[in-house]
Amino acid sequence: MQKKIKQNIARYTLGAFLIGAGISHLTIARKEFKAQVPNWVPLDKDDTVVYSGIVEITLGSAIILVSERKKEMVGKVVACFFTAVFPGNWAQYKNKRDGFGLDTDQKRLARLFMQPLLILWAIKSTNK
Repeated sequence: MQKKIKQNIARYTLGAFLIGAGISHLTIARKEFKAQVPNWVPLDKDDTVVYSGIVEITLGSAIILVSERKKEMVGKVVACFFTAVFPGNWAQYKNKRDGFGLDTDQKRLARLFMQPLLILWAIKSTNK
């Protein structure tokens, strides 16, 4: 399979993942996502979850619909987003907050190592 076809499949899959996660922020998983909001965030936890859900839907749509010319830039923005939300994953681990089946320290720690993979996915699926 050609590199471009593989990248497009990876990019569309990532976009669908982001859109699905964003929708779940606004609906069925709001409580779960609130467990990831660090206490130092100056906004209400529910507002933070709603805003981040809107951002995820926007980024997911953008990474799917982006023109070839701007694809790499959008990938970098998505990677930055994944970097920006990492403190939420750390807060969930540090504060021993259950959410998304992450009900042990081992599971929460393993989740921390998923974030670099998401960053790599965003970069690799959009680079030229």
